Amino acid sequence: MEETSLRWLLWLTTALCCRLTQARLTVSPSSSQFFSWTSVSLSCEDDDGSAGWTLRRNTTRETRTRCGEWGTSAGSSCIISYIVTWDSGVYWCESRDGATSNTINITVTGGPVILQSPVLPVMDGHDVTLHCKTKTPPSDLPAAFYKDGSLISTEPTGHMTIHHVSKSDEGLYKCNSSRHGESPPSWISVTGGILSTGTPTAPPPASAPLQLVFRLVCHLVVFCPYCISTVLMVSLYRRRPTGSDLPVGMATTPPHRAEEGPADELGAAEHRF
Repeated sequence: MEETSLRWLLWLTTALCCRLTQARLTVSPSSSQFFSWTSVSLSCEDDDGSAGWTLRRNTTRETRTRCGEWGTSAGSSCIISYIVTWDSGVYWCESRDGATSNTINITVTGGPVILQSPVLPVMDGHDVTLHCKTKTPPSDLPAAFYKDGSLISTEPTGHMTIHHVSKSDEGLYKCNSSRHGESPPSWISVTGGILSTGTPTAPPPASAPLQLVFRLVCHLVVFCPYCISTVLMVSLYRRRPTGSDLPVGMATTPPHRAEEGPADELGAAEHRF
């Protein structure tokens, strides 16, 4: 029973030492492509509801710049009131100790057509709807959809649904409206049960894996001394001798030895005289 409790304690302390908080980056409106001069809001969310996340991005003009340099910060959110073409890039959340979230690739176009697709991961096997949206109404016009440069469907309302997405659905998608023109491309990838959309751009900073290792080491340095001390205290408590286990050397002097002491001393005194 005691060994089982100790194992549970070790497991719990290890879990506390190695727990890494993860954040999710969301964007509103939910799309990977936007028309220029529209408003976009990005938010960092985690299961604990903790603050301290900062929005960062890589674009063709800048690297690892934070929200305050290109948007208005509001807690763990960032608002771009008027997004423009040079805001295209990869966005992510980053904590004070270097933890990073998922990334979102955003494409901003000055053209008249965008391909609107889910920006958050979609479970493998679910349906995904693509919308060829025009800047001027009406937006639901006939459109042709392409994958890797090949025509796959022509839809009268500008919507195309991919049913039960799988690995074979990976590719570069775009749409074309005969009246307005062509959208930028968006990459759709299906990996191990999730689907992510976006335009391939520069990846997050190359130092992210190193930051993750550094963050893990920091957690271990902070929490593991408590784990070790707890284990030592439990171990010492289990080895503590009880009253019935006292060593023989610690036993008290037998009574008969104490009674014989004065008589022996008296005999020695008489012998001297």
